[in-house]
Amino acid sequence: MLLDKLKNKIDTPAKDRTPAQVVVQDVVAVKKGERVLIIANPATNEIAQDLFMASSQAGALPTLIFQPDKTSFDNANPEVLAAIATEPEVCFSISNIKLGKDPGATANPYKTEDGQEFTHIFDYLLDGKKTMRGAWTPGITVDMMNRTAAIDYKELGDRCKKLDELFTGAVNVFVTAPGGTDLKIPVNGRKLMFDDGDFTKPGSGGNIPAGEVFISPVVGGCEGIIVYDGSMTFADGDSILETPITCTVENGFVKSIEGGAEAKRLLKTITEAEQRAITYEKEKKLPQGQGAVYKKNARNIGELGIGLNPAAQITGNMLEDEKAFHTCHFAIGENYDNDAPSLIHLDGVVRDPTITLEYGDGSKKQILVRGQII
Repeated sequence: MLLDKLKNKIDTPAKDRTPAQVVVQDVVAVKKGERVLIIANPATNEIAQDLFMASSQAGALPTLIFQPDKTSFDNANPEVLAAIATEPEVCFSISNIKLGKDPGATANPYKTEDGQEFTHIFDYLLDGKKTMRGAWTPGITVDMMNRTAAIDYKELGDRCKKLDELFTGAVNVFVTAPGGTDLKIPVNGRKLMFDDGDFTKPGSGGNIPAGEVFISPVVGGCEGIIVYDGSMTFADGDSILETPITCTVENGFVKSIEGGAEAKRLLKTITEAEQRAITYEKEKKLPQGQGAVYKKNARNIGELGIGLNPAAQITGNMLEDEKAFHTCHFAIGENYDNDAPSLIHLDGVVRDPTITLEYGDGSKKQILVRGQII
């Protein structure tokens, strides 16, 4: 039946492009003859099939594979990891929660010639070998895809480039917010990264919906208070916060977590990551000596991000929430510079932030005031 629907769709050109066609044609620029791997769960079936059809329309050779839902602590199915290892030109991870970990690479990381280590085959091909293009959508829904995927990517790219210019030479970032956030983030030597929807070159990739810039704080340097008052990622999914979560940060790591039931839920996720890190080393799922490293980094401030997608809203789904205008987000756990490995990466949204950059000469520049981009 799917093949019949595919044939009908290919034989009948549409006047207006679907969100899947925009993603395939504009975001990853799928070419004729390229191998496209689409990994999905039953809950994301409709989006995955749309991407399959759009890839076929572009003349590519798509493959669609399903696995059960995976949480932050679950491994991907071996067949999924084996499929990624065939090195397709494009890989879509259309996950209801997560793609799943790579246990083989966690125990014995992939290494590049320059010494970088990667604990997942997906990351190795994308960021290490830079042979693959990709997009990942943890928590995507049909409604979200329809509302947020077909945006003006040129406008988004221009915003990202402007912020990159402003971040160049910054040594510290100061974030305050009406909810009580007051954090100093050292970024000297770090590079701003984009999720600008331009994943057309090998080695590029990001979320759909796209729409953020983000940076990894210098490990061990953040100081202050984060009050999450938007939404939060937990091991078993995302939620809009009914009660703010207050995290005290010292020397780059979360020292205390206060709030209501959601604060306890966050602490439970972090504690589980700490305990599993030690267990994994004993079970030789982590290299010797890495258990303590992964445990420590379960409380690391691994990311500061700024939402830039005008169509995104806070819905309780972090994939969209972290892209929303008038927000920033901080992640607890693993960072994007590969010097703070952890079993978790928990994003949390802060509403209406004021963000100020400080440069090496002591000068300062505000880039957001109560959520408004200057």
